[in-house]
Amino acid sequence: MLMTHRPLHLAKRLRLFLIACLSVCVCAAQANAQSLLRDTEIEETLREFTDPILRAGGLNPSSVDIYLVNDPSLNAFVTRGQNIFLHSGLILEADNPNQLKGVIAHETGHITGGHIVRSDYGNRSAYGAMLIAAGLGLAAILAGEAEAGALVIGGSQQFGVLEALAYSRVNEAAADQYAFEYMDRTGQSSEGLIEFFENFRAQEVLSQARRYPYFRGHPLSADRIDALREKVRDSEHTGKTDTPEEIHKHKMMQAKLRGFLEGPQLVYSRFPLSDQSQYARYARAVANFKQADLKQAIKEIDSLIEEEPGNPYFYELKAQILYESGQGEASIAPAQDALDRKPDAPLLMIALAQSKMQTRDTGDYTRAVELLKAALQYEPNNAHAWRLLADVYAAQGEDALAKYATAERFYARGDIVSARSFAQRAQEDLPRTLPQWRRASDIVVVAETQLATKDGRRRAGRKPLVSLTTR
Repeated sequence: MLMTHRPLHLAKRLRLFLIACLSVCVCAAQANAQSLLRDTEIEETLREFTDPILRAGGLNPSSVDIYLVNDPSLNAFVTRGQNIFLHSGLILEADNPNQLKGVIAHETGHITGGHIVRSDYGNRSAYGAMLIAAGLGLAAILAGEAEAGALVIGGSQQFGVLEALAYSRVNEAAADQYAFEYMDRTGQSSEGLIEFFENFRAQEVLSQARRYPYFRGHPLSADRIDALREKVRDSEHTGKTDTPEEIHKHKMMQAKLRGFLEGPQLVYSRFPLSDQSQYARYARAVANFKQADLKQAIKEIDSLIEEEPGNPYFYELKAQILYESGQGEASIAPAQDALDRKPDAPLLMIALAQSKMQTRDTGDYTRAVELLKAALQYEPNNAHAWRLLADVYAAQGEDALAKYATAERFYARGDIVSARSFAQRAQEDLPRTLPQWRRASDIVVVAETQLATKDGRRRAGRKPLVSLTTR
């Protein structure tokens, strides 16, 4: 189920700007103006591609978060806290899994090389000259013009660009070497990264290069490509290709993204009826759904289920199509089929809970609560799941628990003022013996501490008034 997640908070966007290197933060400002996408199938595929690379770099995969940004531009970047952001455009532009994995290995190199942390110091002298101009960009972002703000910030680089990019190029060359090492350690070729660079090398010198923000944040040069090519030429893994299974998953991931993110007519053009591949039918099922052609959408997805009955994601898509077409109760069976085939997927648990809530049956409400609680064990900060849990508690007449779940929802979103308010209201009605009361108490304490800290910083930052009068 491809769904749009909450946009990244503005505060986080501004923090990224202040802590990341000059070139990377411009990419972050643009990407964070977009929303995040959630989908179990795509996330699983990205994990399968990424986790061996992370382990090769000495990282614990469970400590590295991967985010899919809903943005058609070609881009990827990392931030502090070991976070990798991949634009949907990057996945769609990658010709094969090896190219995508090469970029992921490069971004992993930025993490293991400590480039984000080092850029705090390497770019400090460049900041002074550019912050005045960058302030205009931040003002534009605050006003809601994220794209315009990012462009202004990008323009402000002229005040510190030479020093900042000189430092960045060192990092980029180092990340290339790390990428090669990690791909080599996992028994894979690094040719995909070279192909990726060469495919878009010309964009660096063309006026329309703005279409590819990746190369603004990752300055490319012929010397870098040549150095990487020398390494690849001597590798014993050069010439190795992606497995048929990897290629299939990559194409299915692309087909689903195209179905949801591109217009139906473009999808029909890319995947005409004469194309009866799984990828084509997958994309067309979504396009038909978006065109409100429910009959044809179900026909396409049923053909996929008949062909591969063990695939949970075909049932998941059928459930989503039915649910979002107003057939909530009809969506229960395929949602259950999806979860039966992948019982540890929190997004599938949430989808089934949503469907169960449509019956307004007491037993289904109870099952929805069980599913949502199970999903929150995997993803305790899933604000959407907390919202649904609040809804089902309210439907059951459990108003105190609904207030508590709402407090958790706001806390997960970073709205600590609202979180504190609902947690306090929940405390008034909940028995002190319940774990929810203790958790509500924790939210109140944490929220008040954070608010007091922010208030203290604000007051500490104020300059004392200077009197212009004399006695």
